[in-house]
Formats: sequence, structure tokens, C-alpha cells
Amino acid sequence: MCNHCHVNQIAVTEFTDPGCPFAYCASPDLAVLRWRYREQLSWRIVTIGLAEDPQRYLDAGYTPTRSVLGNLEFRRRYGMPFLSEPRARVAATTRACRAIVATRLIEPAREYDVLRALQLGWFTTTLVLDEDADIAQSLQGVAGLDVEAIVAGIDDERTIAAYERDKVETRTAEGGPTHFQGKARQTDGPVRFSAPSLVFESEDGRRLEAGGFQSIGAYDVLVANLDPTLERHAPPDEPLEALRLFPGGLVTQELAAIMAQNNQQPDRPAAERALIELLGESAVRRTPLGDDALWQLA
Repeated sequence: MCNHCHVNQIAVTEFTDPGCPFAYCASPDLAVLRWRYREQLSWRIVTIGLAEDPQRYLDAGYTPTRSVLGNLEFRRRYGMPFLSEPRARVAATTRACRAIVATRLIEPAREYDVLRALQLGWFTTTLVLDEDADIAQSLQGVAGLDVEAIVAGIDDERTIAAYERDKVETRTAEGGPTHFQGKARQTDGPVRFSAPSLVFESEDGRRLEAGGFQSIGAYDVLVANLDPTLERHAPPDEPLEALRLFPGGLVTQELAAIMAQNNQQPDRPAAERALIELLGESAVRRTPLGDDALWQLA
């Protein structure tokens, strides 16, 4: 690209938490956004910090078994992979959030990869992700990541300060569109954004919120209203095109969503058949993940 060319960009702030099943189940629609608009969306992750301590969940009656039973409904409705095995105990989300923030400070280009690895660890393994050894284990699959530095950074003063700023920013939803729509939460004081809330901002300063769990149609209409001059990539003709853009891999439902035409419902069986054919040709590799798999280029 020439030095004088300017790519219009929309800034996207994603309020999220690796322990939130709604944020995890929004992954197919977020993958569609990334496929469709690519470098025209500039993403920023803000960690929510749902629970500093497991006690909040225990007081609400959560148990590892109850969580897994709830995940069965998420799996049925949204198609993301889940492990049907309770972990040893209920975990808080703070240390996993701070691992994401530490990555932002140490290896900022890998922040999304770390969020994703922690989400997959949270919902498809029995790792207890408020324990540093388990956080490290969940990050081992992130190619080229200095896992030791990230885990060591969890308790760094700069990480803690940045995480506290994230928490303050998250808790500014009162009176806004997310609050109006009933998508905000109030669990520890101020009204906060729930996960995953996306805030889209155009270069001329216009700001639109998609609070809480939304559909690709909602995200798409906000982008269209902010900047109809963007390039909107059509769905790929076959899975390999999508897998090239996502070298870290896609699960079956994400791939199906990317291949769906213009916000239609994903055809998961068709996507899975296509992936299995590619597997038979040794064009892709399949890593088991919960009740599904992560698909990557061979």
C-alpha cells in the first residue's frame, strides 16, 4: 500500500471476560466481523473482571457441576465447543483477565490470542484458571508467546494498574444504550457493560453501542451506519480461505458462520462435511476440543 493511502477504520472496544459463556458463545459472530472487515476494524480489549474471588459465585449457588449443566444449553443454542466434565472447583476470573492485560503490556499484538486461549481453556478443559500453573498450561498452544513472561506479569504493578483502569472503564454503562436495552449489569457497585459489549467509533467521533450478547446482524448494521464506504468481504467459497485468515484456527461453528451468506443462519453440517473432506485430503488438521474440534491449515 502506498504511503499516502488511508484505510478508513472503525475503532471497536470489546468489553469481555474469559470466564463469561456469553462472550465465548459470541465467537462465531465476532469471527464474521473480523473476516468481513479485517484491518478496517481496529480492536481494543477491555477486561471486565467478573469476579475477584470465587466467593461471589459460591454465594450465588454456583458449583462446577451446575456450571457444566448450564453450558449444555449454551452448546445447544450457540454451537461452540464445551467439555461436559466439572472442574475441581469454581474459579474467579481476575487472574485470567490480568494475564490478558499483561499481554497487552508485554506482547500487545498477541492480546487477542491470549484471550482466545483462555476462553478455550475455560470452556473446553478442566483447568482452574485462577491458578498460574493452569493459566500457563492454557497458553502453551499460543505459538511464539513468552508464556513465562506473561504469567510473571500478572502481579506486576503496571498490569494491576492497567487492569484497574479496565474495570473503571467497564463500569461506565449507566444511562447509555447498553443500560437502556437491559444489557448492562450491576454486580459490584456501578452499572457495568456485560460481556461481550462492543462499542464502535468512527473516525469522525460518532459512537454506537452493541451492549451484551448481540447478533452479527446487530453488529453489521452499526458498521454500515458508521461507514458505508468500507470494503465488505463476501463469505469465502471454501473453508481454506477462512483458515488462511485465522492461522490460530477456527471451531466448526465459527467456520460455518463465516461461510454463511449475508447474516443468514450458519449451515454447520455443510461446514463440517467440507472440513472432513479437507481432512481426508490432508489439507487441514483437526485438534479435538471439548465436543468439537479446532481446525487449522495443515
